[in-house]
Amino acid sequence: MGSDAAPSPHRIPEGLRVYAFGDIHGRLDLLDKLLAAVERDSRGHAETRFVFLGDHIDRGPDSRGVIERLIQLKAERGAICLAGNHEALMLAGLDGTGPLERWLANGGDAVLASYGIKARAYGGSDDEAGLRRALEAALPAEHMEFLRTLGTSASFGDYFFCHAGVRPGVALDRQTEHDLIWIRRAFLDSTADFGKRVVHGHTPVARVDIRANRIDVDTGAFKTGRLSCVALEGARVRVLHT
Repeated sequence: MGSDAAPSPHRIPEGLRVYAFGDIHGRLDLLDKLLAAVERDSRGHAETRFVFLGDHIDRGPDSRGVIERLIQLKAERGAICLAGNHEALMLAGLDGTGPLERWLANGGDAVLASYGIKARAYGGSDDEAGLRRALEAALPAEHMEFLRTLGTSASFGDYFFCHAGVRPGVALDRQTEHDLIWIRRAFLDSTADFGKRVVHGHTPVARVDIRANRIDVDTGAFKTGRLSCVALEGARVRVLHT
């Protein structure tokens, strides 16, 4: 399904169409359905780019499958895959730089299950090292490489892409990694011109939220069954969703 929004003064470079996808959260079923719709939509268009806005994992039943699909799209389509706060939580838990329990409490147990690991088999914080070792052993090297090399932002024309948003009053090229993947209220409440129109996820909305300074593409796929993307071309913004 799809819909059109009114043209804006922000533009994508001539001849290019960018599809930016909201938070997938382990819903490979929805991702494949939306990709099929995008393939139909883009048929005959010479140059397209895919941007995935982060939170590819956690909560849904097939984080492993989502990572495999995104690796495939990077190789075959040059897809840009950005880091979300859930990828950051997972990596911090694995590295020991953050609490593993925090990641598990935010849907990490579903990631473990997708790799054949039962979190409940490990007895709490005393066995965190064992759980880390189990996941590291189960995680293919290319999956770990994918997670560790995710970008934090991308830009095409008058559009800037990141997971959570940007800090108002800070130049786009000086944004911190923490703000790009974690910021919420200071960004969402701002009506400022950020320098470019920001396309983001992180904060679920009932429908893709298109505003003058930003576009929120996270429609809560894990809970709602609605995974969305925006197709940006010239001054046009169109919405596609499952």
